[in-house]
Amino acid sequence: MKATFDEYMLEKKKQIEQDIISHTQVESTPEELQQSMHYSLAAGGKRLRPILLYASYETYANRSSRVRNVALALEMIHTYSLIHDDLPALDNDDYRRGKKTNHKVFDESTAILAGDALLTHSFHLIATDDELTDQEKVQLITWLTEASGPAGMVAGQILDIKAENSEVSLHTLEKIHALKTGKLISFAVQAGAYLGGATEEQQQHLQTFSHFLGVLFQIQDDILDITGDVEKMGKPIGSDAENNKSTYPVILGLEKAIEYRDYYLKEALAALEHAQADHYYMKDLTEYFTERDY
Repeated sequence: MKATFDEYMLEKKKQIEQDIISHTQVESTPEELQQSMHYSLAAGGKRLRPILLYASYETYANRSSRVRNVALALEMIHTYSLIHDDLPALDNDDYRRGKKTNHKVFDESTAILAGDALLTHSFHLIATDDELTDQEKVQLITWLTEASGPAGMVAGQILDIKAENSEVSLHTLEKIHALKTGKLISFAVQAGAYLGGATEEQQQHLQTFSHFLGVLFQIQDDILDITGDVEKMGKPIGSDAENNKSTYPVILGLEKAIEYRDYYLKEALAALEHAQADHYYMKDLTEYFTERDY
C-alpha cells in the first residue's frame, strides 16, 4: 500500500536525520569544528532538496540506498550556504530555523570553516560511495559543482548582493534566483532521475520542470517574508525589506506575486506530466513547495 504524502515526507526526513548523525562524525576532525558542522546540519529544516532527490529517483527506480549519500551531500551544500549567508558580511542574521545562527553560537571564523568543511565533505561522500559507478560519480560531481559554484549558486549570491539598494527588473530577479535557489533544486531533480534511469527525453522535461519549480519556490519564500508566521519560519519576518532586497512582491506587489507563483505552478505540473513523473510524489512535492507556510 502506497504511503500518504505526509507519511512519505516523514519517512524521508527521518532517514536524512539519521544519515546526518552517522556522516558528520568525521575521523580526525577537531571537536569544535565537528560540533559547528553538526549544529547547523542538524538544526531542523524542511529537507526539501534531498527529499526531492529521493522522489525524483523513486519515480523511476526503487533501490533508494543508491541516492542516500547524494541526497546528504546536497543537504550539506545547502547548509554550508546558509551558514555563510547568515554571516555579518552577508545577511547578518541572528536566527536560522528557530535557533541562533552558527556564528552566534561559535564564532565567525569557526562558522566559515564549518561551511567550508561541509562543502568539501559533500564531494567526498559521493566520490567514496560504493553503490555508484565511477561514471556516475564523475557525472554527479560535475553537475553538483556546476550547480553550487561560480556559474550556479555562488553566482546568484553575488548578483543578489549587488542588487541590494537598487531597483532591478523582473528578468534580472528571475536570473538571480534561477542561480541562487534554482540550481540546487534542479540538481536534486536531475540527479535523482539520472540515477533512476529516466530516459533522455524525460530528463529534458524534468529540466524544464525544475526551472519552474525553483522560481515558484523563491516566489513563495518572498511572499512568506511578508505574510509568514515568525514562529513557524524560525527567523524574523521582513528581513528582505530591512536589507533593501528586490523581491517578487516588491516588484509585482503581493497579489501579483501570488498570481505569478500560481502560473509557474501550472507550468511546472505540465512539464512533470510530459516527463511521466506526475504519478508519484513529485506532484505532491510541487504543490507543497507552493503552499508551504514556512
